[in-house]
Amino acid sequence: MRIFAGCIMAIIMFTGCGYVSAAHYAQSVVGESVSTEVLISAEDPQNTVIIKDAVDTAVITKFRTSLTSKNASQTHLRIQIVSVGFSPLRYDTNGYVVTYRTTVNLGINRITFEKSKGYSTLGMYDFDIEPNAIISDQARFNAINLSAQKAIDAFIAQIAAEGSNPPKE
Repeated sequence: MRIFAGCIMAIIMFTGCGYVSAAHYAQSVVGESVSTEVLISAEDPQNTVIIKDAVDTAVITKFRTSLTSKNASQTHLRIQIVSVGFSPLRYDTNGYVVTYRTTVNLGINRITFEKSKGYSTLGMYDFDIEPNAIISDQARFNAINLSAQKAIDAFIAQIAAEGSNPPKE
């Protein structure tokens, strides 16, 4: 009986305090269906594919909405890779790089029926390598993917903030 009463109290507390998830606010801005388009970078087309996968995964899991074609969507996201960079963060005692930071900078246009709005977002991911080693393709792809996911998370936070404070009409 005590466990049941405790569960009821927890439900009342969460309901009573008005907790609403960020995904709810983000979904109120983008709607029930979203389409994505990642503009292909001529300099680095491999990164475009990685970032497209990260964006599509985020739309499905974080916005909690369906991914549809551009013609059927309420919101279209046009994403451009502004930059992808690797910079050394930490060195060992012999001067070899042992930790890198990957930075992905994205420009995102959110297009709805009424308007278009631009966003700039940044995602970073730090990873270790063996001293005096080069970054493998797998480590590079993984780092770019995780950085892109963090950039999308930052974008979702911006969208959720808009949804939690809708403009007064």
